Amino acid sequence: MNSLSARGAARVWWSAVRPATLAASVAPVLIGTAIAVHDGGASWAAGLAALVVALGMQLGVNFANDYSDFVRGADATRVGPLRAASSGVVSPKHVRWAAFAAFGVAALTGLALSIAVDWRLLIVGAACLLAGWLYTGGPRPYGYLGMGEVFVFVFFGLVATIGTVYVEAGRVTALSVLLGCGAGFLATAILVLNNLRDIETDAAVGKRTLATRIGRRGTRVLLLVLVCAAFAVPILVFTTRLAGVTVMAMHFGIPIASVPVRTAFASTSAPQLVQALRRMAIAELAYALLFTLGVLL
Repeated sequence: MNSLSARGAARVWWSAVRPATLAASVAPVLIGTAIAVHDGGASWAAGLAALVVALGMQLGVNFANDYSDFVRGADATRVGPLRAASSGVVSPKHVRWAAFAAFGVAALTGLALSIAVDWRLLIVGAACLLAGWLYTGGPRPYGYLGMGEVFVFVFFGLVATIGTVYVEAGRVTALSVLLGCGAGFLATAILVLNNLRDIETDAAVGKRTLATRIGRRGTRVLLLVLVCAAFAVPILVFTTRLAGVTVMAMHFGIPIASVPVRTAFASTSAPQLVQALRRMAIAELAYALLFTLGVLL
């Protein structure tokens, strides 16, 4: 492989990683670690392992989605970022093996955590891996049936946040459940923007995402509801005295999250919605960082 083709392959692989979506992995682990520190039980080694599991899951889902969409012909008229399997630069079987490798890293790290913390985590880990593969894999992928948003909310919100707190502090807390919901709302908003961008091309190839089922207007309303719900969480946290008033600093993230929402309501342009998705990812990271600052002050 010459240097030009190597650079081309590197760009394709980087696109397949979908860097913006990694916020959905990092944010809940950061939030969970902040909660563990707040509760006096943080374990940095366990937190790092939780991050590896979350990133492995996210990359596995991204690569599996790339491969499965190619196999089903769902990328034929796609307008978003380049997909690796359909690029002609990277072999589809290599994309499939990349998915297996990412899931494998998540599984091995999760196994180590289960041995060190609680064997019951094996059940959670197995559910995560199965759900990750069946998102767009298997005979009836639920990502094609309008259930992708539920998967993201549960696994990249509740499970990632509560799981991080559990492996670090050894307990499940009300604060971890509420903030798991907050992270899940914004992670789901990222997926909603992705599906809003692809609403016409997905419908054309029979990919029945939630966006294709409820239409562009309904999807925009759902996006707004998700963002509003995320920023209602710190109010609930404060009023229930789970954290001090400084947790309200999370509301400094509202201007960041409002930009992609306005774009979604104002535009049907795929490039603009791609930018909106990236801004929503930044908004989720800001949400996690502001919570960390607020809860630890």
